[in-house]
Amino acid sequence: MNLPQAIRQAHTRLQPHVRQTPLEHSLALSQASGAEVWLKLENLQHTGSFKVRGALNKLLSLGAEQLEKGVVAASSGNHGAGVAFGLARLGAKGVVFVPEGASPTKLEAIRRYGAEVRVFGQSGDDTEAYARRYAEAHGLVYISPYNDLEVIAGQGTLGVEMVQQMGGPPDAVFVTVGGGGLVSGLAAYLKAVSPGTKIIGCQPENDAAMWASVRAGKVVTVEAKPTLSDGSAGGLEPGSITLKLCQRLVDDWVLVSEEAIAAAMRLFIETQHQLLEGAAGVALAAFLQQSRAYRGQRVGVVICGANIGLDTLRRVL
Repeated sequence: MNLPQAIRQAHTRLQPHVRQTPLEHSLALSQASGAEVWLKLENLQHTGSFKVRGALNKLLSLGAEQLEKGVVAASSGNHGAGVAFGLARLGAKGVVFVPEGASPTKLEAIRRYGAEVRVFGQSGDDTEAYARRYAEAHGLVYISPYNDLEVIAGQGTLGVEMVQQMGGPPDAVFVTVGGGGLVSGLAAYLKAVSPGTKIIGCQPENDAAMWASVRAGKVVTVEAKPTLSDGSAGGLEPGSITLKLCQRLVDDWVLVSEEAIAAAMRLFIETQHQLLEGAAGVALAAFLQQSRAYRGQRVGVVICGANIGLDTLRRVL
């Protein structure tokens, strides 16, 4: 697959179904950093997350017979909500497997769109592996949160919008990385139109599986500690296509502490007067940590989602 071309096709395919989210100039961050900072507000996307882009693009690539039989997904929340939203929009059905301890706010969002929710596994890795086996056993299509080129292409449409809205490519983009679908798609498109654009992958210190895997040159398991960034938490599937894409396309990596994530979230809420989830706070925290290196440059920060539970929000504030 020619990924940049697939992303352009996905952009056209998704236009009737997803929001072109705002790209807002942050005066507060620009003044504080000396950079020209632009925030891509995917917290205002349908379902409150960028994940709907990849989920819908995958669903729209399926035939009527496949949709009629139903699909299977695994998710800690946002991807499941994206799949459920897409299924409701297309009048199809599916089941979403979630790990034990998934955010109640995100589970309620999945159910609200009408998808069946089943709980399995203590970690996202266990849940994904079981969901794949279940799909194979029942002859259903499995929709991966990240390990699928159609999903990656859908996430990459965010980059098409950014370039159009900025009137050209940014000098650098900070984006939170979990399984790597978003950063792979975004980077594939931006590097195709602007090879000099720097892609910075951002992860919490407490759960940085992709960073560790890139360093090792293979998928590795890390000790996952609790993190505000539940949307990016979890390991990678063996053989995940996103690992090679991240190795090739991500220029730099930044790991941030839980304290830095919380501080970045508070700053965003105070200056933008909007909600964001922990995973979105990771990219913002990473930029604040590295901002001196980007003085005078046009920088994009992806605010990837808004789905935060009230208990977590109280802790952050």
